[in-house]
Amino acid sequence: MKRSSSHRAAAAGRRVAMGLVVLVLLVAGAWASWDAAHHIILAKGRDHGTVTVTGCGEEKCTGSFTPDSVSRERPRVTVDRSVAAREGDRFPVVVKPGSDAVVRTGLPGFLHAWVPLAGALVLAAFVIGGGLRMTRTAWGAGTAGAVLLVATFVAL
Repeated sequence: MKRSSSHRAAAAGRRVAMGLVVLVLLVAGAWASWDAAHHIILAKGRDHGTVTVTGCGEEKCTGSFTPDSVSRERPRVTVDRSVAAREGDRFPVVVKPGSDAVVRTGLPGFLHAWVPLAGALVLAAFVIGGGLRMTRTAWGAGTAGAVLLVATFVAL
């Protein structure tokens, strides 16, 4: 059975549209992840130390900052509550330039920074499998996202 040119054009248009959806999902996930990840990956020349969480609000936790040997002292710093911080916790951090906000470092902080990309990979897997009909690629993307999410949960 021969396919008409309009059928081929519709199929190509569907593939392009689904490809763009996947691209938007992955770019948005990477962009959201990079906001925190770049402080961890490009941490050279920034203040490093350890935070001891002294109190938490709905969105932020505050704590005392113990700098490493070359970093500047700060009386108080804030960390996003989403990093599984509870009162009394201690963990390594890097200070965001020009602020008293900190980002958790080490493997748990690194994994947590990439959670938005992991979620985007899981969502994109459905579009890749259903919209583009690329099942092996979809399983790969979905598995990679799920592994990152589980590793983050375990590390935190």
